Amino acid sequence: MEKPSDAIEFANILHHLNYRWSAEALALSKGDKAPFELYQIYEPYKNFISLDTLAQIDRLRDDTVKLRLKHSLIDHYLRLRLLPHETEMQAWMRGAAAAVNGEKVYFKEIIPWCQKSSTYKKRQILHKETRSLCKFLKPFVLNYWNMLLEILEKDLGFHSYIQYCRHKKGIDYPYYYHYFKKVLRETDKIYFAAMKRWSRERYGLSMNELTRFDAINLLGLGEFDDFFPDIPMKNLTRFFNYWDINLDETPGLNLELGRESGKSAQAACFILQVPEEVYILMRPEGGWIDLETLWHELGHGLSAVFTSPDLTIVDRDMATNYSLSESFAFLLQNLTFSRPFLNEYLGLEPEISNNLVYHKTLKDLSVFRRYAAKLLSEFEMFSKGDISDGDQYSRLMTRYTGFYYQAETHLFDLVPEFYCLDYLLGWMGESMLEDYLRTNLGDRWMFESETGNILKNWWAQGNRYDIFQFFDQNHLGQLNADRLLMRWKENLL
Repeated sequence: MEKPSDAIEFANILHHLNYRWSAEALALSKGDKAPFELYQIYEPYKNFISLDTLAQIDRLRDDTVKLRLKHSLIDHYLRLRLLPHETEMQAWMRGAAAAVNGEKVYFKEIIPWCQKSSTYKKRQILHKETRSLCKFLKPFVLNYWNMLLEILEKDLGFHSYIQYCRHKKGIDYPYYYHYFKKVLRETDKIYFAAMKRWSRERYGLSMNELTRFDAINLLGLGEFDDFFPDIPMKNLTRFFNYWDINLDETPGLNLELGRESGKSAQAACFILQVPEEVYILMRPEGGWIDLETLWHELGHGLSAVFTSPDLTIVDRDMATNYSLSESFAFLLQNLTFSRPFLNEYLGLEPEISNNLVYHKTLKDLSVFRRYAAKLLSEFEMFSKGDISDGDQYSRLMTRYTGFYYQAETHLFDLVPEFYCLDYLLGWMGESMLEDYLRTNLGDRWMFESETGNILKNWWAQGNRYDIFQFFDQNHLGQLNADRLLMRWKENLL
């Protein structure tokens, strides 16, 4: 017989475990000493993180609460079971570095290195070096994934990885596999015409001579950094005063934007508990990529700290699908390249703004197609039941992005639980939110105080709804890519 206190007790314990794990990740990202050894996070809770507790949760009556508590527990069950394999994998990954003309380029530094410190010849060396590195590291990564798939099937009763992800996130993966195949077909012509031209202008080379590492450099927009205003990033964040938001005085929000030694090059938003404790870490590299990155992470952070504290722990802290948070992140990120923001807030000349908007739009289409190609590749890989072969990944990624992707790197581009689709859904949601704000408040919607009121109302709903429910509950329409397609055509044709 279920007692009313059962769900609350489960939620409190899981919230505490989530907090400990997030605090560990935050410390490592900052380059600090971790507060716990990994095994110590779970030491007092081994009896709780069990199939018996999972069976008790399955007897709860509230289906939404049951689903979220169940998958929160499964997350920790998988981490606990996989801890030895993950520790081994991370130990090897941590020291993995490509040798480029006497310089060590560590895996975790590849993106900022390609964006800011590389040349075409150096990226060619990196391309060759990563093939050997990935071949060496593949057994460790493959072992981790095979163990995860075995636990999902034998311990937790999921007959496939796709079924597990669908059960957790409520997403129809076969439907979106076909949906984004269609979007890729519809954007082929416009994308390749524009991207071939940009590649030739930037490097004097055709696309078939370029790799994914050249794409990272190109899409970092570094060629336009001379136009970036000489204003400290901290000063630029005063923009949010338009929405009656003072970032320095927003409870729960902690910005750490320095270049401290040991700090991760990967910017991130760490949500320890909603809405009381949110950290945004970024190591600025300079230029447009910093503006995009910070505003994206602020989309995650602000939507968390403005969540209503009156919601339950489950509705605040235990989402199983993060596409809605990605919508808010993309909304803030993309407004930084709107003409009103560039002209009025940053003071750029219209000719420069138009050039930036064009290339930012082309960048977005390229990244969107990358995520869509990853979805196709990962869906086919898990459908086949063999994740060891990267040939299909290489073929699909090269076909749809136009940049060469090595087969050997496929496991190192694999993000758990089809997160590439969370990005795609989030991006579609962003285009619909932007259209709503522009339709109701005009092209300068980002400077209107009412925008802040609307956003705070949306953010207050926290994780109560997934992205599909949110758009339905707020009468925003059915999620689709129509407005994105319109945006790409209007700016690129």
